[in-house]
Amino acid sequence: MKALRKVASGYGNLEISNEKAVSPLEGEMKIRVLATGICGSDIHALKGEYNKQIPLTLGHEFVGEVDEIGPSVTDFSTGDRVFSETTFEVCEKCVYCQQEEFNLCSHRRGIGTQVDGSFAEYVIVKAARCHLLPPEIDTKVAAMMEPLACCIHAVMEKTTVAAGEKIAVFGPGPIGMLLAAVLVSLEVEVYLIGITKDQKRLALGKQLGIQHIIDSQKQDLDEYIQSHTDGIGVDQVFECSGSPIAVLQAMTILKKKGRLIQEGLFAKDMNEINMSLLIHKELEYIGSRTQKPSSWRKTLAWLQEKQVDLTPIVTKTLPLEHWEEAFELAMNGDELKVLMIPSMN
Repeated sequence: MKALRKVASGYGNLEISNEKAVSPLEGEMKIRVLATGICGSDIHALKGEYNKQIPLTLGHEFVGEVDEIGPSVTDFSTGDRVFSETTFEVCEKCVYCQQEEFNLCSHRRGIGTQVDGSFAEYVIVKAARCHLLPPEIDTKVAAMMEPLACCIHAVMEKTTVAAGEKIAVFGPGPIGMLLAAVLVSLEVEVYLIGITKDQKRLALGKQLGIQHIIDSQKQDLDEYIQSHTDGIGVDQVFECSGSPIAVLQAMTILKKKGRLIQEGLFAKDMNEINMSLLIHKELEYIGSRTQKPSSWRKTLAWLQEKQVDLTPIVTKTLPLEHWEEAFELAMNGDELKVLMIPSMN
């Protein structure tokens, strides 16, 4: 089967190879990948900024069809359309596993990070971590279930959001746009913040019902926020860009006792923040790491209840063989969410 693999550390070192398709073991299923999305962490892997097991087939955002079922799997049938959580293996013993917080297990192995992922024609998953996809959910939307689950985890499990709150989102990438869409559906006043090169993405935000679209390189961000919040600042900020500059801006526009939820990944582990603002404004700074099983269940429930049209977020679909173009489009901001189709001719 075709697979896009990171074959060595450093910048680049991705290549398409022909790999032997393996059969599923006990409790596993082999999924034929229908569509798979490029995540920011995959871009970090391309740049050599995010350490992953090597060699490795990347990719963890996907929707597929059950191709083969392993022993003891009874809840699925071949041909079922499914999406899968990214957790492949955990210790099942630690306090986090006991609470189904698999994202925090120190022994967690994830799809596309420690075990081969979805940038391939087939991927092996754990049946216990798979979910049947309702027929009314579009395949392109289903390929975004993983980033959407990350957003649901941040919005509904790492903080509380009340209707009418003023909330800023930094970074109009796929995560930022999905998260903003969730907030809009919860009747929140959303401020989407990007930079000049994000113009195409920022324009798309209006289609999702985002009330305030701000180019922080053309507008005085602090002045804009102060004028729209009676000089108090926003209630919460979701930082989705992974930019240290955005973190500083977030702390500046937050009201006193405001909350900053860190969703974006940074290129470097160590980054400076303004400790004076953190202390003197009594801010809360909260990390949000991927998702857990409850996040996926809430994500499916949210999609079915709110029926938000997320298809505009997918702006480009390419065959897996065109992965270089796909990554370039995802990195330079020309497109928002880029999907790759392993079986596309």
